[in-house]
Amino acid sequence: MSEPAALYSAIRDEVQTVLLGNEDIVEGLTVALLTNGHVLLEGVPGIAKTTIAVLFSEATGLTHSRIQMTPDILPADITGTNVYRESTGTFETRKGPVFANVVLADEINRATPKAQSALLEAMAERQVTIEGETHALPSPFLLIATQNPIEMEGTYTLPEAQRDRFQLKLTMGLPDRETERALLDRFDATPELAATDISQVVSPDDILAARDAVNDVHVAPEIKQYVLDIVAASRSHSSVEHGASPRASLAFLKTGKARAAIHGREYVIPDDIKTLAHPVLLHRLLLNADAEIGGVDTAELVYEIVDSVQTPDGLDQDTPGDASAISDGGNG
Repeated sequence: MSEPAALYSAIRDEVQTVLLGNEDIVEGLTVALLTNGHVLLEGVPGIAKTTIAVLFSEATGLTHSRIQMTPDILPADITGTNVYRESTGTFETRKGPVFANVVLADEINRATPKAQSALLEAMAERQVTIEGETHALPSPFLLIATQNPIEMEGTYTLPEAQRDRFQLKLTMGLPDRETERALLDRFDATPELAATDISQVVSPDDILAARDAVNDVHVAPEIKQYVLDIVAASRSHSSVEHGASPRASLAFLKTGKARAAIHGREYVIPDDIKTLAHPVLLHRLLLNADAEIGGVDTAELVYEIVDSVQTPDGLDQDTPGDASAISDGGNG
């Protein structure tokens, strides 16, 4: 199962045995896994953000851990610490929960900025420093951080530098009525159904091979120019104080290649970039004071930015492209 399309299909189908819908979220998580990215997963309470992260981990067979981010959590609770062993007279490194392939930082914005910063080194360099000693994290390493967009009491805004380190921001929406009814029927028939009940459907070798296939996906010069045009438009828009960084340009490149691969293509098309514009840009745009006061919606702003950029001609499209086709990581 070295083909990215087969890997994604296997993971998606296995996740669906417990949780219906949310194909866009599974796709986004797969894209991040295949490109060494991290995901900020946002949604209201009760829509299974934690569950889908656990399901994804179980289906991939990767080691995973969950960190409940709270106001009193300390950096050492995340990264680990050195413990003195009286019996041997030596210090022993006790590694924290960040040492896993898939780490779920649940409700990340409930932790203080000091605790949040404990994840910066891990996200950027795939390593952690514990009392002056550097330890490599497992490979692959994927951080999935969840946050609630409507609850502000007792939360801390993520610093711009940390938001920029998330490759994608996926917005998980409420299921439609039909999907929710099917979910009720499933859990009525199997009340004890849990995220840990699914099977591992891919191996570490499958993931490594799929990553190699993603690296081989072709990106035409016109597509690179299209990415640069969108990023430039985000920086010059009248409502934006700070636009997308070069890290966003690289995110477009990497995730575009991964999306093409999991949809069975060996080349990136403009529709890949359009579909990824929302998850790549949404958390990176900092509105200016006038836009904040005017209540400008950042999601609508992304659509406007993409609409302002000319789509490259003469390149194949999966579907007719316009800004309304941009995925917001909804419920599929």
